[in-house]
Amino acid sequence: MALDRKPSPNDLNAFWMPFTANRQFKKNPRMFVAAKDMHYTTADGRQVLDGTAGLWCCNAGHCRPKITEAIQKQAAELDYAPAFQMGHPIAFELANRIIDIAPKGIEHVFYTNSGSESVETALKMAIAYHRARGEGARTRLIGRERGYHGVNFGGISVGGIVGNRKMFGSLLTGVDHLPHTHLPQLNAYTKGQPEHGANLADDLERIVALHGAETIAAVIVEPMAGSTGVLMPPKGYLEKLRAITKKHGILLIFDEVITGFGRLGSAFAAQHFDVLPDMMTTAKGLTNGVIPMGAVLTTAEVHDAFMNGPEHMIELFHGYTYSGNPIASAAGIATLDTYKEEGLFERAAELETYWGDALHSLKGLPHVIDIRNMGLIGAVELEPIAGEPTKRAFSAFLAAYEKGILIRTTGDIIAMSPPLIISKSEIDELIGKLGDVLKSLA
Repeated sequence: MALDRKPSPNDLNAFWMPFTANRQFKKNPRMFVAAKDMHYTTADGRQVLDGTAGLWCCNAGHCRPKITEAIQKQAAELDYAPAFQMGHPIAFELANRIIDIAPKGIEHVFYTNSGSESVETALKMAIAYHRARGEGARTRLIGRERGYHGVNFGGISVGGIVGNRKMFGSLLTGVDHLPHTHLPQLNAYTKGQPEHGANLADDLERIVALHGAETIAAVIVEPMAGSTGVLMPPKGYLEKLRAITKKHGILLIFDEVITGFGRLGSAFAAQHFDVLPDMMTTAKGLTNGVIPMGAVLTTAEVHDAFMNGPEHMIELFHGYTYSGNPIASAAGIATLDTYKEEGLFERAAELETYWGDALHSLKGLPHVIDIRNMGLIGAVELEPIAGEPTKRAFSAFLAAYEKGILIRTTGDIIAMSPPLIISKSEIDELIGKLGDVLKSLA
């Protein structure tokens, strides 16, 4: 029986868009119809320079041949295979390839489909790990103010962005939060790690004293916080967190969904900062954003705690229909090949100084109150309009799009994380046009 009404392709009503001002967007939509390397093509034929690697994910740029060909070939050969009690070689090959570039001490890969799922998986693993070792009272999870760990219940519970939490009830119980590390009065206009704030990690000792170490399963932090506005860890901060968690038998989870796969100039932030966590959550750059895929990386100690009991029994009652999907696995291998063959992690490290100097050239422009950068990521913080938070940055976002550059805003902070293939001339274009936008803001 035919439907009474068939929406046309240009009908925007049916799609409820994520993290979007839906009514505003649908009155004046911004549509991309193609992409290649550093640029998107809009529906009206304009080229837009990608200053955000899509959504922190297209680290190798867009429509890269090796990745495209790998997906096409895999779709024609093995489109899907179950990951429960069955396997296919490509998922195992990708896992080995990930471990090859991971920090020494990280030895196992558990596949998910997104950063949010990676976080839920890591939190469940942490609680189950302690239970498997006979410490079942360790169920408490510690996050951080202004932290972003995806949008599922565990992630928003340990997360600390108020807007992401306030509409969804009481969330998980037994969660506490460390203070955030943003100290603009002490660390404004910093290149790299700020000097002040390592002492903020000491607050974990207060939380341990309040709840008892025997009740705490894990601490989860972004080594460099991205979605909240690019907050750098103060010098010595991550080292202190690692020491305190080890002292009290608490697992440390690094959320590397943004920082993983070259963003800071190393494969992972754990290597950049030389701090080894017990688990790392990843996604985004794992497949260059082309096909949904995530992974939790763990030490042997975490993994081996589950490898007890009869060998025919399932060790961890957790997983997803699409864990290790063949096409996503093929995309992941091709993505890692592209990173390696083009030296993109090293490229991010080499461009860091040029990128930072360009960003900081915006100091002194109207409404700019802070600039910070590390690797190929950076933020320009704007003074909010009195009584209208977020409006100034959103106005900058719209004006930037019209000028042919894509930026991202969170609150009144402009965040940028261009593909690692960006050239110096494209950095000049991106920052130059952003400067023009800032000069035009009310």
